[in-house]
Amino acid sequence: MTKSSASKSSVSKAPLLGLRALNRATLERQLLLRRSALSASAAVRHLLGLQAQNVKPPYHALAARLDGFAPQELSALMADREVARIVTLRSTLHTHTADDCLTLRPLVQPARDRELSGFRAGLAGVDLDLLARHARELVEAEPRTMAQLRQALGARWPDADPRALAVAARCTLPLVQVTPRGLWGRSGQVALTTAEHWLGRPAGPAPEPDAVVLRYLAAFGPASVRDMQTWAGLTRLREVFERLRPRLLTFRDPNGTELFDLPDAPRPDPDTPAPPRFLPEFDNLLLSHADRGRVVPAEHRGRHWRGNQAHCTLLVDGFLAGLWRLDPGALVIEPFTGLTAAQREEVTAEGERMLRVLYPEASYDIRFGTVVRP
Repeated sequence: MTKSSASKSSVSKAPLLGLRALNRATLERQLLLRRSALSASAAVRHLLGLQAQNVKPPYHALAARLDGFAPQELSALMADREVARIVTLRSTLHTHTADDCLTLRPLVQPARDRELSGFRAGLAGVDLDLLARHARELVEAEPRTMAQLRQALGARWPDADPRALAVAARCTLPLVQVTPRGLWGRSGQVALTTAEHWLGRPAGPAPEPDAVVLRYLAAFGPASVRDMQTWAGLTRLREVFERLRPRLLTFRDPNGTELFDLPDAPRPDPDTPAPPRFLPEFDNLLLSHADRGRVVPAEHRGRHWRGNQAHCTLLVDGFLAGLWRLDPGALVIEPFTGLTAAQREEVTAEGERMLRVLYPEASYDIRFGTVVRP
């Protein structure tokens, strides 16, 4: 028997995890099956960061997951530089703990290098090491916007593409967004400095990939190799999983894909109730697996995206079931299918809770829009 045949045989004999079992296990790891008593800092660490393409999503993400959360808790962590906003996983902006800013960013450097390769034509004749040193001096002297970086670097390399120069600075340096950007209830333009300068300590070496695989499974498992590669924006992680195989359990999903998991990780009964949850746009629950069927039903695939823009999403019974938005004076809920009277009552109660947590001084009605058809 060939190695490939042996591998397929092994997968076929692994215990099957059905769709609802995968859904409940993932929701439990994501603190969405029942709200957690974790602090905001501990939750950000456990979840390996929160998508932060916009300012509010990290706050909405924690409001859905934590018992007793108040937005000022995360805002204070950001003001005290215990968490920060930085481009990491999948080349997108995340809110990470200070430790993860300084270690996960080196881990995903290969993805930043691939991103930079698309701008090589505009960097002809530019010494990237010299550019990185010069850009570091600029942003550590005072935080700079991307426009200011383009202007300053363009003055140094007038024959290069200014946009490519700024992208090169972002890809070669671990740049964080400084406050007040990201603080709850505050506004501020995007200004950048290095993570080391902002956090007051040097970047650590990239963590061993084995350790990150274990953390990923704790937050997103059970998962396949491709799932983790999708989450991280990295490739060639198969050998890491193979090295860890003796320490892990293996399962198969309904499509026959091999899944890995921590032996002591929770895998709740598939019939465990899953209360409604209001999630922000770009929530990592919907972005961190190659196969999103554990949360996104096939008939709703792609319905929470429009172009490059993601919508805020509603989970009912653990699965994507609609969209929501805040209009002036109203929380508008747009289900994909008709909800039962009991489901509408539960969704309304969850919406009221979210509004109390995040917007206690405001007054909002809750309205159900018409069913959103494909």
